[in-house]
Amino acid sequence: MSRTALITGASSGLGAEFARQLAATGAHLVLVARDRTALDELAARIRRTHGVEVEVLRADLLKPRHLDRVVARLSDPERPVDLLVNNAGFGLPLDFAGNDIDDEVRHLELHVEVPMRLSHAALRAMLPRKRGRIINVASVAAFIPRSTYGACKGWLVAFSEWANGRYGPQGVTTTAVCPGYTHTNFHERLGLPPGQEGIPGWMWLDARTVVAEGLRDAARGKAVSVPSFRYRAIVALSRFAPRSLGARVGARGR
Repeated sequence: MSRTALITGASSGLGAEFARQLAATGAHLVLVARDRTALDELAARIRRTHGVEVEVLRADLLKPRHLDRVVARLSDPERPVDLLVNNAGFGLPLDFAGNDIDDEVRHLELHVEVPMRLSHAALRAMLPRKRGRIINVASVAAFIPRSTYGACKGWLVAFSEWANGRYGPQGVTTTAVCPGYTHTNFHERLGLPPGQEGIPGWMWLDARTVVAEGLRDAARGKAVSVPSFRYRAIVALSRFAPRSLGARVGARGR
């Protein structure tokens, strides 16, 4: 297991779950998010429970100076990072034409430009050591037309597949973890309380399962991880479904 993991969007949701599960293996952590209070609280709980080193790095990744600090941390040869988890993100309503275009640009930057820059920094540091892992938290939406969210996640999947094939033989693997609907606070930040997301109960996943399966597949060097059989089946079927049907399916829920 990686000795030091840097996780973006670590203050809650899947990011916090990655932190807990990696700490349970003895990995040291660098936790990155905007909410310093939430990061400090999570770090204190992890230190008490697992006795590992936890570094807190407050950063708004949409601010160039903050992003540069995270790039610098990944690039530091004296404190090598063995695993990068690109998890930071947010959602928007599915009505692209009705959304504010500046919000859409920020959405694109956080889901594409930020992980691209961080992956670049991580690869440049990991390749000379001939070891390392990158996990990009994508989504099943990458395979189903779903406004700009699906488009961004589609880029992450395509990039991860290419990077894993290109750099995996050199000891640095890249895995796109593609969960379906998962119980976190992601939808609440969209203003949708639990039960009001428009999604049937059978489609929901547990964050612990998503992270456990994602870490397992990353350890195996897989380029794409789709947690749960039900979503693997949906992804398989989506490859044969007409695009018009996929668009209707992608319009369900929020």
